Amino acid sequence: MVGFLTLSYKRSLRFGLDSLTPFPLRVSSSWILTSFSLFNCLVIFSALSLSCPSYSEAAPGADLALRHIRTAIPILGTTMNEEAEPIGIVAEIQLEFLQRRDHDGLDVQFQSTPGKFSPYAQQSVIQALYRVLEVAALNPDSWTVRFQLPYPGVTLYGESLSAMAALTIVSLAKNEPVDEETVLTGTVTADGHVGTVGGVPLKILAAHEQHFRRVLIPEEPDVADGDWETPFLMEVRPVSSISKAYLALTNRPLRTIIGKHSLTAGLTP
Repeated sequence: MVGFLTLSYKRSLRFGLDSLTPFPLRVSSSWILTSFSLFNCLVIFSALSLSCPSYSEAAPGADLALRHIRTAIPILGTTMNEEAEPIGIVAEIQLEFLQRRDHDGLDVQFQSTPGKFSPYAQQSVIQALYRVLEVAALNPDSWTVRFQLPYPGVTLYGESLSAMAALTIVSLAKNEPVDEETVLTGTVTADGHVGTVGGVPLKILAAHEQHFRRVLIPEEPDVADGDWETPFLMEVRPVSSISKAYLALTNRPLRTIIGKHSLTAGLTP
């Protein structure tokens, strides 16, 4: 099943779905935006907000954390313009990463305001994160991760953002920043590949308009997308695995080996 990223101003934000092994629910959707003014607001907001990780103001538990980093994750989707034509869009999710002093286990939180995440969206991101952690050989038992959707009254569904979200979390833990001019669309499969998503041509055009230099897409295309052309001076790179996607995002290997031991950066005080 192919994943799409969708926004509906009837209080729902949909990300297209591949199947997730532990979760039987299967959904396929595309962004539907009934208000063109809301679309303009999202584009302006994402253009102003996408930035490199930075230390943020205090949040619950931040004063006890060894590290507290806040950043924005760019996400690609499709929506409908006022002529009811499908177009691409760039939006964002806000992310906080805390490295705690204890080792009581990974704590992933999804804030319910301004927007909120559906249970399925939460499960898909968590599952993608665990799959990435397995490949990276990292122990997250001192991490707290908080997601926030900065669009009031909107609910997020689906999983096509899951690869970008999971790899960004790992990049923060390893102190390896993601290239600000690169964005990834795709899911994370059980065998560590980047799963197929739909609407790739429209997403690429949206990324080009927002001045992204490179877009990473799943190696396996959605047949419904048909043929398309790469915008001038933009690189579109198919990636087969999350390891290759991470390398393209950070110019660093996902799994770092020091001697005979895996690097577990940022896990111990």
